[in-house]
Formats: sequence, C-alpha cells, structure tokens
Amino acid sequence: MPDIKIQMTDHNADQCRCENCIMRGLISSYVPEEDNDVLCRIKRQKAFKKGEIIVKQGEPIVDFFYIKSGIVKLSATTESQRTHIISIAKPHDYISLLTVFHGKNYAYTMTAIEYTEICIFPLNLIIDMAMRYGNLAIGLLKKSSKTSDDIIDRFVQNNSRNLRGRIALTLLDFSKEIYKSRIFEMPISRKEIAELIGMTTENVIRILSEFRKEEIIRIEGKEIEILDFDRLQMISDRG
Repeated sequence: MPDIKIQMTDHNADQCRCENCIMRGLISSYVPEEDNDVLCRIKRQKAFKKGEIIVKQGEPIVDFFYIKSGIVKLSATTESQRTHIISIAKPHDYISLLTVFHGKNYAYTMTAIEYTEICIFPLNLIIDMAMRYGNLAIGLLKKSSKTSDDIIDRFVQNNSRNLRGRIALTLLDFSKEIYKSRIFEMPISRKEIAELIGMTTENVIRILSEFRKEEIIRIEGKEIEILDFDRLQMISDRG
C-alpha cells in the first residue's frame, strides 16, 4: 500500500478495537485485509452527548463518519435562518455520504440526539482506497444512492399524508425502524418533529394530544408507548 498523507483533525477521539465492527465487515468485502488493518489503526472513535454537534453546516470536509451507536439528526439552515431536519440517522449509517464526495464543505449540520458513538476515518484515505478498488467505489456509490433514495421516499411519503398521517408515520418510524419497541423515549422535541415533517409545533402538540385522548398512544414526559399499533398504522396508511 503506498504512503498516504493522513489529514488529522482536532477531534478528541480515542482509538478502539474493531475486529467485530460491522463497517469492517462491509469494507472487507471490497479491499484486502491489510487495508482493513490500516483503517482500524487510523480510525478514531468519539462519543457525543445528547445535543452535541458533530460537525456544523459550512465546516470543511476532512473526515468520513460512521455511526457505531446512537442517533444523529441531519439538519440544514437557510439564509432566512429557518432550520429543516433532513433525516434521522441510526446505527451503522454512513452519515457523511451525502456530501463528502461533492464540494469542500458540509451542506448540513450533524447533531447527536442521544448519546452517540462515531467512528472517524480520514476522508483522503477512503478516497484513495475507492480509487484503487473499483468495487469499493461502487459499494460507496450504492450506499450513497440508497441514502438519497430513502430521503426522497420519506419526503414523498410525508407530503402525501395529512397532518395526522405524518405524525403516525413518524411515531411508527421511531418504533419500528429505530428503537424496535412499542415503548421508547422520543429523542427530539415537538419543535424538531415539526421541522422534520413540515408542520407547526402547535399542530404537532395538538395531534399528539388527540392520539393520547383516543388511547392510541400513552405519553409520559418524553416516553411514548404505542397502545394501538394497528390503528396507528391505519392512520399512517390512509394518510
């Protein structure tokens, strides 16, 4: 493997073991074992508290990020200072794929919305490997396309529903896709839910209250329990 100049950032991150890492398993199908070992030696891992910013919109792109555990909010702020949540990323997502191969600065902010561990790789090393191993480049393109498709699909699904349908879809996503449980703590505020699905905060509060009164969900502080899963699914489907 040729010598590569690694551009390190000032993230206060620690080395970690990665023999059983899912990302290692994904990369290993595209590159030789020796390059997997290089990634493991160079990789850094950093923990972020809830609400802590991982990178800000507009910052220079120098790293490649992978979520080891936790949940991350991707958001963008317009010139008029309106914030829009692009998506919610979960463990094993490559949260930098949407922007690292295009442009020099991040187009969105990444924020941990619960305790989150991120694996950090120097971007120039990933690019070098992608240039040397065509299958890795294709694999990264596929993952980037899948991420884009998921965001587009979510946008279409959300905008084809009425307000109750949007809230139902969001609750089901957190229950089925992220926490895989009927009981979970909502990691984002009512205001952030509104930013995610294009509603006002007042409407989010009103519809959650309606669902509670109709005994579709139980709300206790930040904890939500889906009491009538079938009915919530029906509201989402009929939109």
